Amino acid sequence: MTALLLDSLYLALCAVLSPWLHYRRVVLKKSLAGFRQKLSGAIGVRTSDAPCAWFHAVSVGEVLQLQTLIARFLTQHPGWAVVISTTTGTGFEVARAKFPAHQVVYWPWDFSWAVNRALSQIRPSLVVLVELEIWPGFLQAAQRRQVPVMVINGRLSRRSWSTYRRFRSLLKPVFTRLRHVAAQTEEYAERFRGLGVPAERVSVTGNIKYDGVSSRRDQPATQTLREAFRLRGDELVWIAGSTQDPEERLALAAYRALKPEIPQLRLLVVPRHKERFEEVAQLIESQGFSLLRRSCPAPSDRPDDSVLLLDTLGELGACWGLADIAFVGGSLTQRGGQNMLEPAAYGAAVLFGPNTWNFRDIVQELLSRQAAEVVQDGTELQAAVRRLARDLSARQHLGQSAQRFVLSQQGATAATLQQISAVAPVVRTRRVA
Repeated sequence: MTALLLDSLYLALCAVLSPWLHYRRVVLKKSLAGFRQKLSGAIGVRTSDAPCAWFHAVSVGEVLQLQTLIARFLTQHPGWAVVISTTTGTGFEVARAKFPAHQVVYWPWDFSWAVNRALSQIRPSLVVLVELEIWPGFLQAAQRRQVPVMVINGRLSRRSWSTYRRFRSLLKPVFTRLRHVAAQTEEYAERFRGLGVPAERVSVTGNIKYDGVSSRRDQPATQTLREAFRLRGDELVWIAGSTQDPEERLALAAYRALKPEIPQLRLLVVPRHKERFEEVAQLIESQGFSLLRRSCPAPSDRPDDSVLLLDTLGELGACWGLADIAFVGGSLTQRGGQNMLEPAAYGAAVLFGPNTWNFRDIVQELLSRQAAEVVQDGTELQAAVRRLARDLSARQHLGQSAQRFVLSQQGATAATLQQISAVAPVVRTRRVA
């Protein structure tokens, strides 16, 4: 597919979506993060002449996965420059906070002028895509420049696989351009092969998400949050994290019913998107609860029935270390679930709703080990929290089983780095020559 044809298709798609984009910008007051950079490809000139690894992480979850990987990559490849790109605004902010020593940019839209300008500015020796972010225009432009592109922690969900498979004949040339795919599981690996990635370019390395989570509740970041929220040692902390509407409402309704029965119970809410911080704060207060926000200093006389709100970015990973009971949001909505490995690694008693197709493999592993529970609705959520809050043995069994599973799965980062290194030296030699 030529660049001109791709550009024409993308422009037609933009025309179709323009009413929605206008509604989002004017009515919902939500602008497209990095609009000018993405459209023009002027994402930022790299000044160093060192060989460069460009890591692309779509949003916050993928950004956090890269922390350990990039640190170890630079240990193995001293002298290399690293650039991190994201698609979302929240991902961009977290990336800048987590990688202050590296250049952070927005991923360009797949128009020919944008990807060519971005590649000229970054001058990568290697492009590493996290999980799955494959754009035909970018891959085509990178191939012309002899820049290898690979996928790490690769995953193709059943839904994505079903969609891609319908257009397999069109997409095969796109997937063939990938230098290597390091897939999470053999099932995902087979799907990549089926879409055109040569078998010798696909390997199974495991899921680096397991390596990127902490299991230490005594880490400084977690203790800082404990002090900020003035949590006492005798309080039983229930975190509803990565939530969407109406999951906060369901959690607040359950808390209202449970607090008189279990006075030591404390609810901490963490909305998935920063755009909803104010909305959720107002919701909590409108329900008659006292509110304590992470972004505001906590009063010394914190009301005993106050609801805690984590309204900052990049702290949820450490915050899960406070949880005795953890409800992982996006699972009672059509989001498809959020990452439940973080609370599991801390040994929290993990709950989530039935809609977790984004983490199907992890969910199956946890449930088969009796290391998590599914709640179908707000009523079941309330009942599960009540039972776990009252039953220390049941709570510990869930948490310990979850933590053992997460720790047993670690090691994917080392295997992934082997595959990156198998590509990177070829590029480095070519640039020196």
